[in-house]
Amino acid sequence: MKKHTKAITGAAFTLIMSFACSVMSNQNNKEMDNKHRHQTSAGFQNYPPVQTAAPKGTFFYLRRFWDSVFLPDVPDGHVLPEFEALQLLNSVEGDRVTWLGQASFLIRIAGKTILTDPFLTDFASPISWAGPRRFVPPGIPLDKLPSIDIVIVSHNHYDHLDDETVNSLANKDAIQVVVPFGLKSFFTERGYINVTELDWNDQISIGNIKLIALPAVHDSARSTDDQNKTLWASWVILGPKNKIYFIGDTGYSNTIFKQIGSRYGPFDYAIIPISAYEPRKLMWMSHVTPEEAVTVGKEVGANTLIASHWGTINLSDEPPWEPPRRFSRAGLYNGFAEEELWVMKIGETRPL
Repeated sequence: MKKHTKAITGAAFTLIMSFACSVMSNQNNKEMDNKHRHQTSAGFQNYPPVQTAAPKGTFFYLRRFWDSVFLPDVPDGHVLPEFEALQLLNSVEGDRVTWLGQASFLIRIAGKTILTDPFLTDFASPISWAGPRRFVPPGIPLDKLPSIDIVIVSHNHYDHLDDETVNSLANKDAIQVVVPFGLKSFFTERGYINVTELDWNDQISIGNIKLIALPAVHDSARSTDDQNKTLWASWVILGPKNKIYFIGDTGYSNTIFKQIGSRYGPFDYAIIPISAYEPRKLMWMSHVTPEEAVTVGKEVGANTLIASHWGTINLSDEPPWEPPRRFSRAGLYNGFAEEELWVMKIGETRPL
């Protein structure tokens, strides 16, 4: 937020109007319902006592650029061939989920297709030809995606909100976009018409689907001067047959996810990130370990955990194929059956 009084007044008016237009929140939980605890004059923050991560430093980002030059070997079977992915997508009727890579999923629920955290191009970077580079193709190419009805965004980091992907989606005038506070203009500037911003604990209904924005432990930035100027969120996706909890990115909190489970759970499925956790001293405030991911799933009351945010792009220091092994081991240790721990192939579709 700018320091000038006029800018503050204008921003405050915009924020107040956004609140006035938003859907009323439930008032049962004081910590999760206090709309002002995560908004400060400097930007948004996590619910106390969890800190909001600071920028990670020049050396960390230089490492990510270096990693884009030397890409890891990809195990056989990690990515389905394109024709097989498309065939599988079209063969599964009813509610279904398709992993496109990173936190991008196609979720078919109540007859509508939802795209989460759109990132289907090569680089997670403000530069279209450099920066952290995906080492596998998207499960389904941009030009072969099915018709998208709804786009949901968890936050504005480049591996969750990609300019080229957003620009390339067809039928922008028909897609309903639901985002956390501060991200509406990103879409309207690119030709989208139906864009709704939600604060934590706000909700919107689209047909037979209810979407609820909930807290996550994370941060936001797309440049050096917009740190935490837009909100981040996790999402409840509620349909007639399935209730899904989607987290794009999060660190761990020993209170928030228990509260979400108590208030909104249980869930049939939880889509939870399992990578980008090393070095721990930099990542602990914004990215769970695989073991913490399982704990989050358990605390929100999920019956099945779907591993997300791994095996796509190198954003941290852990070996790229370590997260799913640790996730599966932790899940079994915590009482989940093997069939309740989904480690999907990129491009794979499963019925819900």
